[in-house]
Amino acid sequence: MRRKFIAGNWKMFNGPKATSEFLNKFDAEIKAAPEVQKAVADGKEEIAFFVPAVSLLTAACGAKEMPVIIGAQNTHWEKSGAFTGEISVPMITEIGATHVLIGHSERRHIFREIDEELNKKVHAAVEGGLTAVLCVGETLEERESGKAFEVIKRQFVEGLKGMEGKTVAEKVIVAYEPVWAIGTGKTASDADAEEICKLIRGLAAESYCAKTADELIVLYGGSVKPENTKGIISQPDIDGVLVGGASLKPESFIQIVKNAL
Repeated sequence: MRRKFIAGNWKMFNGPKATSEFLNKFDAEIKAAPEVQKAVADGKEEIAFFVPAVSLLTAACGAKEMPVIIGAQNTHWEKSGAFTGEISVPMITEIGATHVLIGHSERRHIFREIDEELNKKVHAAVEGGLTAVLCVGETLEERESGKAFEVIKRQFVEGLKGMEGKTVAEKVIVAYEPVWAIGTGKTASDADAEEICKLIRGLAAESYCAKTADELIVLYGGSVKPENTKGIISQPDIDGVLVGGASLKPESFIQIVKNAL
């Protein structure tokens, strides 16, 4: 049975001070939730936070005694070089983070990152020892014009081009984020989310094999809240959630973690 992966993406919130305060509060929430502690200890659930670059060191140090994963929100594909403002995989791993988001919708649509660049980032992340969380998702216009499946397939295939199935199953997580549901308050219905996540699993089977498809962790992200977590996570092809705004408060995020059990 695939483990559940519950992740918070803080986006451009929480500097080092706020990060330290959050983790202290969240640590207390976990200690008051024995069911969560047991699920994590048994390997049935993983909890992760993707934090701003300036807060990575604080988060990695603060989470050492906690059952949580710390990840970066972005990386460059080169190990070093004249790339002002970027951070590399070796920098991320040196800090102590183990995961990285790649191709979040805001990176694709605000910063115009393209599939070819994202593929380089996935390769760099995995080769450098990180788990890559590749994000895919369609805009409202693409969905309404009947191109959702086409867009998801392109992003999946191009984003993972050149990767072996075993590596994808072990070191890649795919997160479905309908662009029209991120930060809008709109959430894809459980059926809509499952439809695309099932497609992603089918693409993994088509591109690699049934074993890779079965082992691949697939997440849903898009206005996830405590109230809708159970419905989302109950879908057969959804293994977890990527949470935005609701991950900024320890009380709401721990409730999402509990509701995902």
